[in-house]
Amino acid sequence: MRIVGLTGGIASGKSTVSNLFKSHGVPVVDADLVAHDVVRKGTGGWKKVVAAFGNDILLENGEIDRARLGQIVFSDSTKRQLLNRLLAPYISSDIFWEVMKLWLKGSKVIVLDIPLLFEAKMDKWTAPIIVVWVDPETQVQRLVARDGIPEEQARNKINAQTALDWKKTKADIVINNSGTIEETELQFQEVLNQVSRPLTWKELALSREGVFWVFLSAIVGVLVVQKNLK
Repeated sequence: MRIVGLTGGIASGKSTVSNLFKSHGVPVVDADLVAHDVVRKGTGGWKKVVAAFGNDILLENGEIDRARLGQIVFSDSTKRQLLNRLLAPYISSDIFWEVMKLWLKGSKVIVLDIPLLFEAKMDKWTAPIIVVWVDPETQVQRLVARDGIPEEQARNKINAQTALDWKKTKADIVINNSGTIEETELQFQEVLNQVSRPLTWKELALSREGVFWVFLSAIVGVLVVQKNLK
């Protein structure tokens, strides 16, 4: 099984690339969706976050006000790191089980769409690693247009994250999303060809079929040994 890492930054276009994978039939585990699930009312993640940040972050129905919480952590790096530490075990666990479900279905290539791929040290479990990069000024303007916020606020949000230029140096594959969607799609086709190549022997051994054949070979080996001992 090949587990592909996909990451980027705010307004870099990572979600665009993630959706392209989905549209081409490649299963994607979206860490943002997982993060939503782990803080639903009553969950372990919800309890940890409320205990740390107080009831002021709750909506009337008891769910976490994600916009309010976002404002708090974006303006305070210490609180942002605290939130990441609180939720990391829950998110990692849920991602693992999502991968296991796809493994059981026989998926040979899985994309992990994780904004904090490097920060959460999950890059060591993925190969190749794809970084969706965009030039800084384009990133700012896209964020301003997308969220309807002042330029200064957009820059603050971007600066609160790990720099895309640094992530770019850690990538196996870089998709430059600074241009048009058509240009991004052309790059994506090349990337799709790369990640869809035949599995290596190591990757094949980790697939459902690989494990089956290893198991079957072990059974046959035991039977042969038993027969020879008679």
